[in-house]
Amino acid sequence: MNGKMIKLAGALALAMFATAASGTIAAAQEFKAKLGHAMPQEHPQAVALTKFAELAGQYTDGRVKVTVYHGSMLGGDDKMLQSTQSGTQEMFYGSLAPIAGKIKEVQVFDFPFLFGNMKEVDAVFLGPIGQKLMDKLEPHNLHGVAWGETGFRQLSNNKHEVKTADDIKGLKVRVMQNQVALDSWKAIGANALPMSYAEVFTALETGALDGQENPYIHMYANKIYEVQKFGTTTNHVYTPCILVTSKKFWEQLTPADQEAIVKAGKESMVFLRQLMDEGNAKVVADLEAQGMKVQELPEAELAKLRAATQPIIEKYKPVVGAELVDEIQATIAKVRAGQ
Repeated sequence: MNGKMIKLAGALALAMFATAASGTIAAAQEFKAKLGHAMPQEHPQAVALTKFAELAGQYTDGRVKVTVYHGSMLGGDDKMLQSTQSGTQEMFYGSLAPIAGKIKEVQVFDFPFLFGNMKEVDAVFLGPIGQKLMDKLEPHNLHGVAWGETGFRQLSNNKHEVKTADDIKGLKVRVMQNQVALDSWKAIGANALPMSYAEVFTALETGALDGQENPYIHMYANKIYEVQKFGTTTNHVYTPCILVTSKKFWEQLTPADQEAIVKAGKESMVFLRQLMDEGNAKVVADLEAQGMKVQELPEAELAKLRAATQPIIEKYKPVVGAELVDEIQATIAKVRAGQ
């Protein structure tokens, strides 16, 4: 072998070594991910997301290290979701309400009295409809990992007991930051005020708000009983949550690590359901032990709320997409028929 060939062979060997080395480095690359959400550390949501972080590390052999920031430490839902879209925050768990104006289809879950129980919820979110809606996130620089839950929303206030539909009229109620929720509460006579959840406690404390609406577990974990005297069970809306990553972060992961993150996400959401079921079984008693008076709104009064908000559903059905609404309602109807 002459000198030129020896040099060429050496150069090729060096190039092959460099390529192999860089491939090894890429395969072993580690990522740190900030995961933000709004609930305090005691909330089942926080416990489940801590579990997700553990599972993500375990299933990726330590390549993805997730740090969970509880209690809106990274900002309100709207800020965290925007940060995740921009890629400055890797993960977010919460409501899609802040992006509902851009992804019109998710507004369907703000329709009042859409779901009656968790079987109906699961039929929609764990089936083709749930995946179809997740896919809508991709053009907005988000990747859906797993659906979670906020739960069925109830009303609290500091003015008076709500025994009838008319008792809601005039109450200054914080509602989610989307038009469907705003219009729904206006339709039943409330003075509806959209606001980030991070601001709610202070607004209730100062009297800027009379009330708010959230699942009872949220109320208890956030000590709403300190600033609210009355709770009313209405189950007026089921609010889903979702675990998402920034598209930028997602595309840096290997396919194996992407699969591991999805596995961790789904398992942690099953764990969340268990925690929520346990919490829901005792939360009314917990609230009452803290001095809040909780009562169910009678069915006849709930019927008045349904009638008052039906025009809102008709108004937004073509906005959300009539085909999607019909598909969801048909899926729910099958569950109710026992199919």
